[in-house]
Amino acid sequence: MSTEQTALVRKSRGRPKQFDRGTALSKALNLFWRHGYEATSLADLVEATGAKAPTLYAEFGNKEGLFRAAVEHYVKNFYEKGRCLLSRPDLSVEQAIDQYLRAIANLFTDCDTPSGCFMISASSGMSSSSADIAEMLREHHLSQERTLFEYFEKQKQSDNLAAVTDSALLAKYLACTIQGFSVQARDGATAAELNRLIDVVMNLWPELTKNTVQITAAH
Repeated sequence: MSTEQTALVRKSRGRPKQFDRGTALSKALNLFWRHGYEATSLADLVEATGAKAPTLYAEFGNKEGLFRAAVEHYVKNFYEKGRCLLSRPDLSVEQAIDQYLRAIANLFTDCDTPSGCFMISASSGMSSSSADIAEMLREHHLSQERTLFEYFEKQKQSDNLAAVTDSALLAKYLACTIQGFSVQARDGATAAELNRLIDVVMNLWPELTKNTVQITAAH
């Protein structure tokens, strides 16, 4: 146990009568989201969650364990909601992508959470000592692009997209667009402003799908 951990344990002995894991994870998630992994200390987490240090250690082991749990909490409560839009059979491809992008824009600008993408924000300022955490965040972040790729491939099999559509290129284009939304949100862009950008993307959608076909055919 580190010196900081020992000091915190001595300062806050004992387990609280009630410990809500979900609430603690939400508060820790917001802190990591706002300040990043390395800039968030154990003392910050104790203060933010309202839990005593021994309770956090018993539940999560250490700061890294708490962070990993917070990432899974984010994936379950935020990321999965957006992905569900891509599995609705009642939506066309264009409708599903439209709603998917708008759900992300609303998340990035939600007043109840820090602005932008958690995966991008939390990975800022990572040092070599946090290489495992950085790689874990990278894999989660890339999973969004993979999800879009798999969605487009499935839609091609169902004849909802042209068979020669470049799913990888289209998925990467949207992933880059979403990253841009995160930067804009962190800089203060509102939901209305991001939704106007989505209007532009969707107006271009017929050309985007056509262009990926043309590029694929050219190669």
